Amino acid sequence: MPHSVSPEADDHDKTPEETMTDAPALNGDIDNDVAMAETNGAGNEEEKKDVKLEDLFADDDSDDEFPSSRPIEAGFSSSPAAPTSPVDGAVHMKASDPELMRIFYQRFFPWRYLFQWLNHSPTPTNDFAHREFAFTLQSDVYLRYQSFPSSDLLRKDVLRQLPTRFEIGPVYTTNPRDRKTLRNSSAFKPLAKELCFDIDLTDYDDIRTCCDKANICNRCWQFMTMAIKVVDVALRDDFGFKHIMWVYSGRRGAHAWVCDKKARTMDDQKRRAIAGYLEVIRGGAQSGKKVNLWRPLHPHLSRSLEILAPHFQTDVLESQDPWSSSTRAEHLLSLLPDKTLNDSLRKKWDSSPGRASTSKWADIDALAKSGTSKNLDTKALLEAKQDIVLEYTYPRLDIEVSKKLNHLLKSPFVVHPGTGRVCVPIDTRHLEDFDPLGVPTVHGLMEEIDSWTDVGVKGEGEGDEKAKNLPDWEKTSLKPYVEYFRSFVLALMRDERDPRVKREREESEAMEF
Repeated sequence: MPHSVSPEADDHDKTPEETMTDAPALNGDIDNDVAMAETNGAGNEEEKKDVKLEDLFADDDSDDEFPSSRPIEAGFSSSPAAPTSPVDGAVHMKASDPELMRIFYQRFFPWRYLFQWLNHSPTPTNDFAHREFAFTLQSDVYLRYQSFPSSDLLRKDVLRQLPTRFEIGPVYTTNPRDRKTLRNSSAFKPLAKELCFDIDLTDYDDIRTCCDKANICNRCWQFMTMAIKVVDVALRDDFGFKHIMWVYSGRRGAHAWVCDKKARTMDDQKRRAIAGYLEVIRGGAQSGKKVNLWRPLHPHLSRSLEILAPHFQTDVLESQDPWSSSTRAEHLLSLLPDKTLNDSLRKKWDSSPGRASTSKWADIDALAKSGTSKNLDTKALLEAKQDIVLEYTYPRLDIEVSKKLNHLLKSPFVVHPGTGRVCVPIDTRHLEDFDPLGVPTVHGLMEEIDSWTDVGVKGEGEGDEKAKNLPDWEKTSLKPYVEYFRSFVLALMRDERDPRVKREREESEAMEF
């Protein structure tokens, strides 16, 4: 990172503004000049007529092979008899059970919006057809270089193989399935992929006290809230990116997908530069000082401190009480620059076992002002305290995810096989309200769809027909997340079609670092 002073050179590669400005209201003004032409191969000419853009997002699929709200009629291979509703056979299954996956992918997964998100257009292009997908099968077999001309073929193959999850890779120069048929293997290269970031709470285990390893709670999730705020605003204000989608990983982390065209087409060197720009925390759990910065602070870091200071007081000092034990308190003292001050603080804390971290933090200034250390460098102490705030609040990125164009990342809306939670988008307009433990689960969706009634639409005269055509996700707690995803995709496609935006972004692709 340009603002860091590394004690040791790192020569080898390792493998938010708070509002989302590109998520328009669902009932906003929508263009009406785009036709949906998602086909398996050659399209039907008679279907290529003008359609309102709202219609591109209407979930009125008529493909009987994938019914929207009818009970599943075919018997399952893992059940002796076909259940009369999804819940009858699903509530006691593991989250990764093949039959549970079949129901989820068939009835709840937003295939159309996924296609439009990755295709950047309602009409099929190579952005989707040359995109790599990777499947993790029930047998733990990992299938790479899968590709599909349309979302319908992707959906059918997922329903055929029933992966526990699937990942999204880059767009290649040719169809990934045909890579071995090329005379020149070097001609098969990645061309574009979203710039991605990965943040995992296990990287906070040395500072969070409420949970560890794969466990999370709403208290330590605040570290993720801080991280999203800092990274999101940096990507928007410092690099000019607009279409940034944050997705809950399903257990203990979050992923950022930067979808702007100028981000998708960046080479590895530019990706490494942005990742390095955002990297501040260096070293593992056993290392000493993890923050080493040039002074004066880079504007990005000054802004980050302003964002993080309130969280440090409430979500770190008060909620986590990070220096309650003598061992953790010793780590705090190791980060302060004055030995005499440290000795006085240690003596004070040893005489007051159980002293709260808020009090210990206040003791630093109190003893510094008391003149305990005659040779105290107050400027060095202030800088040390800033570094401590950053060490305990600044995002801990897995930057290897961000460095490579060909890195794969888990798709939004898949189910985490361990928790059963759906990997839903996070609406950063309401970031503080996001509850990772309250997102829809695959078992909960089965129960919701089983208990759903169409009372709300029956009074409109054509309620029965409307209820029949209503997509199943719209009858469940998955609805606000799919609608948010829909609005994000709509804004992205609108931007991709705007010739002025397209021209501006092509001109700005020569980003300097």
